[in-house]
Amino acid sequence: MLPQDILTNGVDGDGDGAVRLKTSVPDALMSGGKMLQHLGWRAGEPWLQEVILPAQLDWSLSGLATTLSVQDWQARGIRARSGSLANLPASLILPQGRKGPAFLAYPNFRVYFEWNQSFTYVLTAAYFATRLDGAPVYDAGNPDAGLDAAQMKRLQTRLRARGYDVGNIDGILGAGTRAAVQAEQKRLGLAADAWPTPAFLDRL
Repeated sequence: MLPQDILTNGVDGDGDGAVRLKTSVPDALMSGGKMLQHLGWRAGEPWLQEVILPAQLDWSLSGLATTLSVQDWQARGIRARSGSLANLPASLILPQGRKGPAFLAYPNFRVYFEWNQSFTYVLTAAYFATRLDGAPVYDAGNPDAGLDAAQMKRLQTRLRARGYDVGNIDGILGAGTRAAVQAEQKRLGLAADAWPTPAFLDRL
C-alpha cells in the first residue's frame, strides 16, 4: 500500500490509536481488506477456481482479454475440478499453457489485478487464498518446457522488434509478453495458449 492508500484505507485494527501495517497483524489485515473493498471487491463471491479442460478448445480465448459467461465456458467443455462453477463472468487462465494447470478467474480476481499489475503475483496470491478457503492442491498437469530468463529476454526483444509492447526486457513472462506471445501464436497457426516454449522462440 502506498502512503495515500494507507491514509485512505488504513484501519486501526488493534485499537491502539495508530495504523501500523508493519508491526500489527490486525492493522495490516483489516487495512488490506478495506483496500480490496475500495477497489470493488464483492463479498461472498469467488475469485479463482481450478477447472478441467476439454482436449480441444479455441486456446486463443484464454487470457484476461477474454471474458465469457460460465455457461459459455461450460458449452465449450470446461468444468470445475471440484464443486460447481460460479454463475459469474470469467476469464480462462493458463499459467503454463494448455497442458498445465487451468483456472477460471472471476471478477474479484480483477480486483486483485487493480491492486498489483503483476500477473504472477496476483495469480499466486489468488491461488493461496483458494487454498486457505479449502481448495485442493492444483493439478500441475504436464506442461511443455518454458523459457529460462535469458531465453525470455531474447523472446521479448524479438516481440518488441515486431511492434509489441512487452514492457521492460526483464526476462519475466508478464501480461504484456503473454498477450504478444498469444498474438504471434495465432499468426503462426499454433495453439494460442500464451505459453512460450523453446520451439516457439525458434519460430520467431
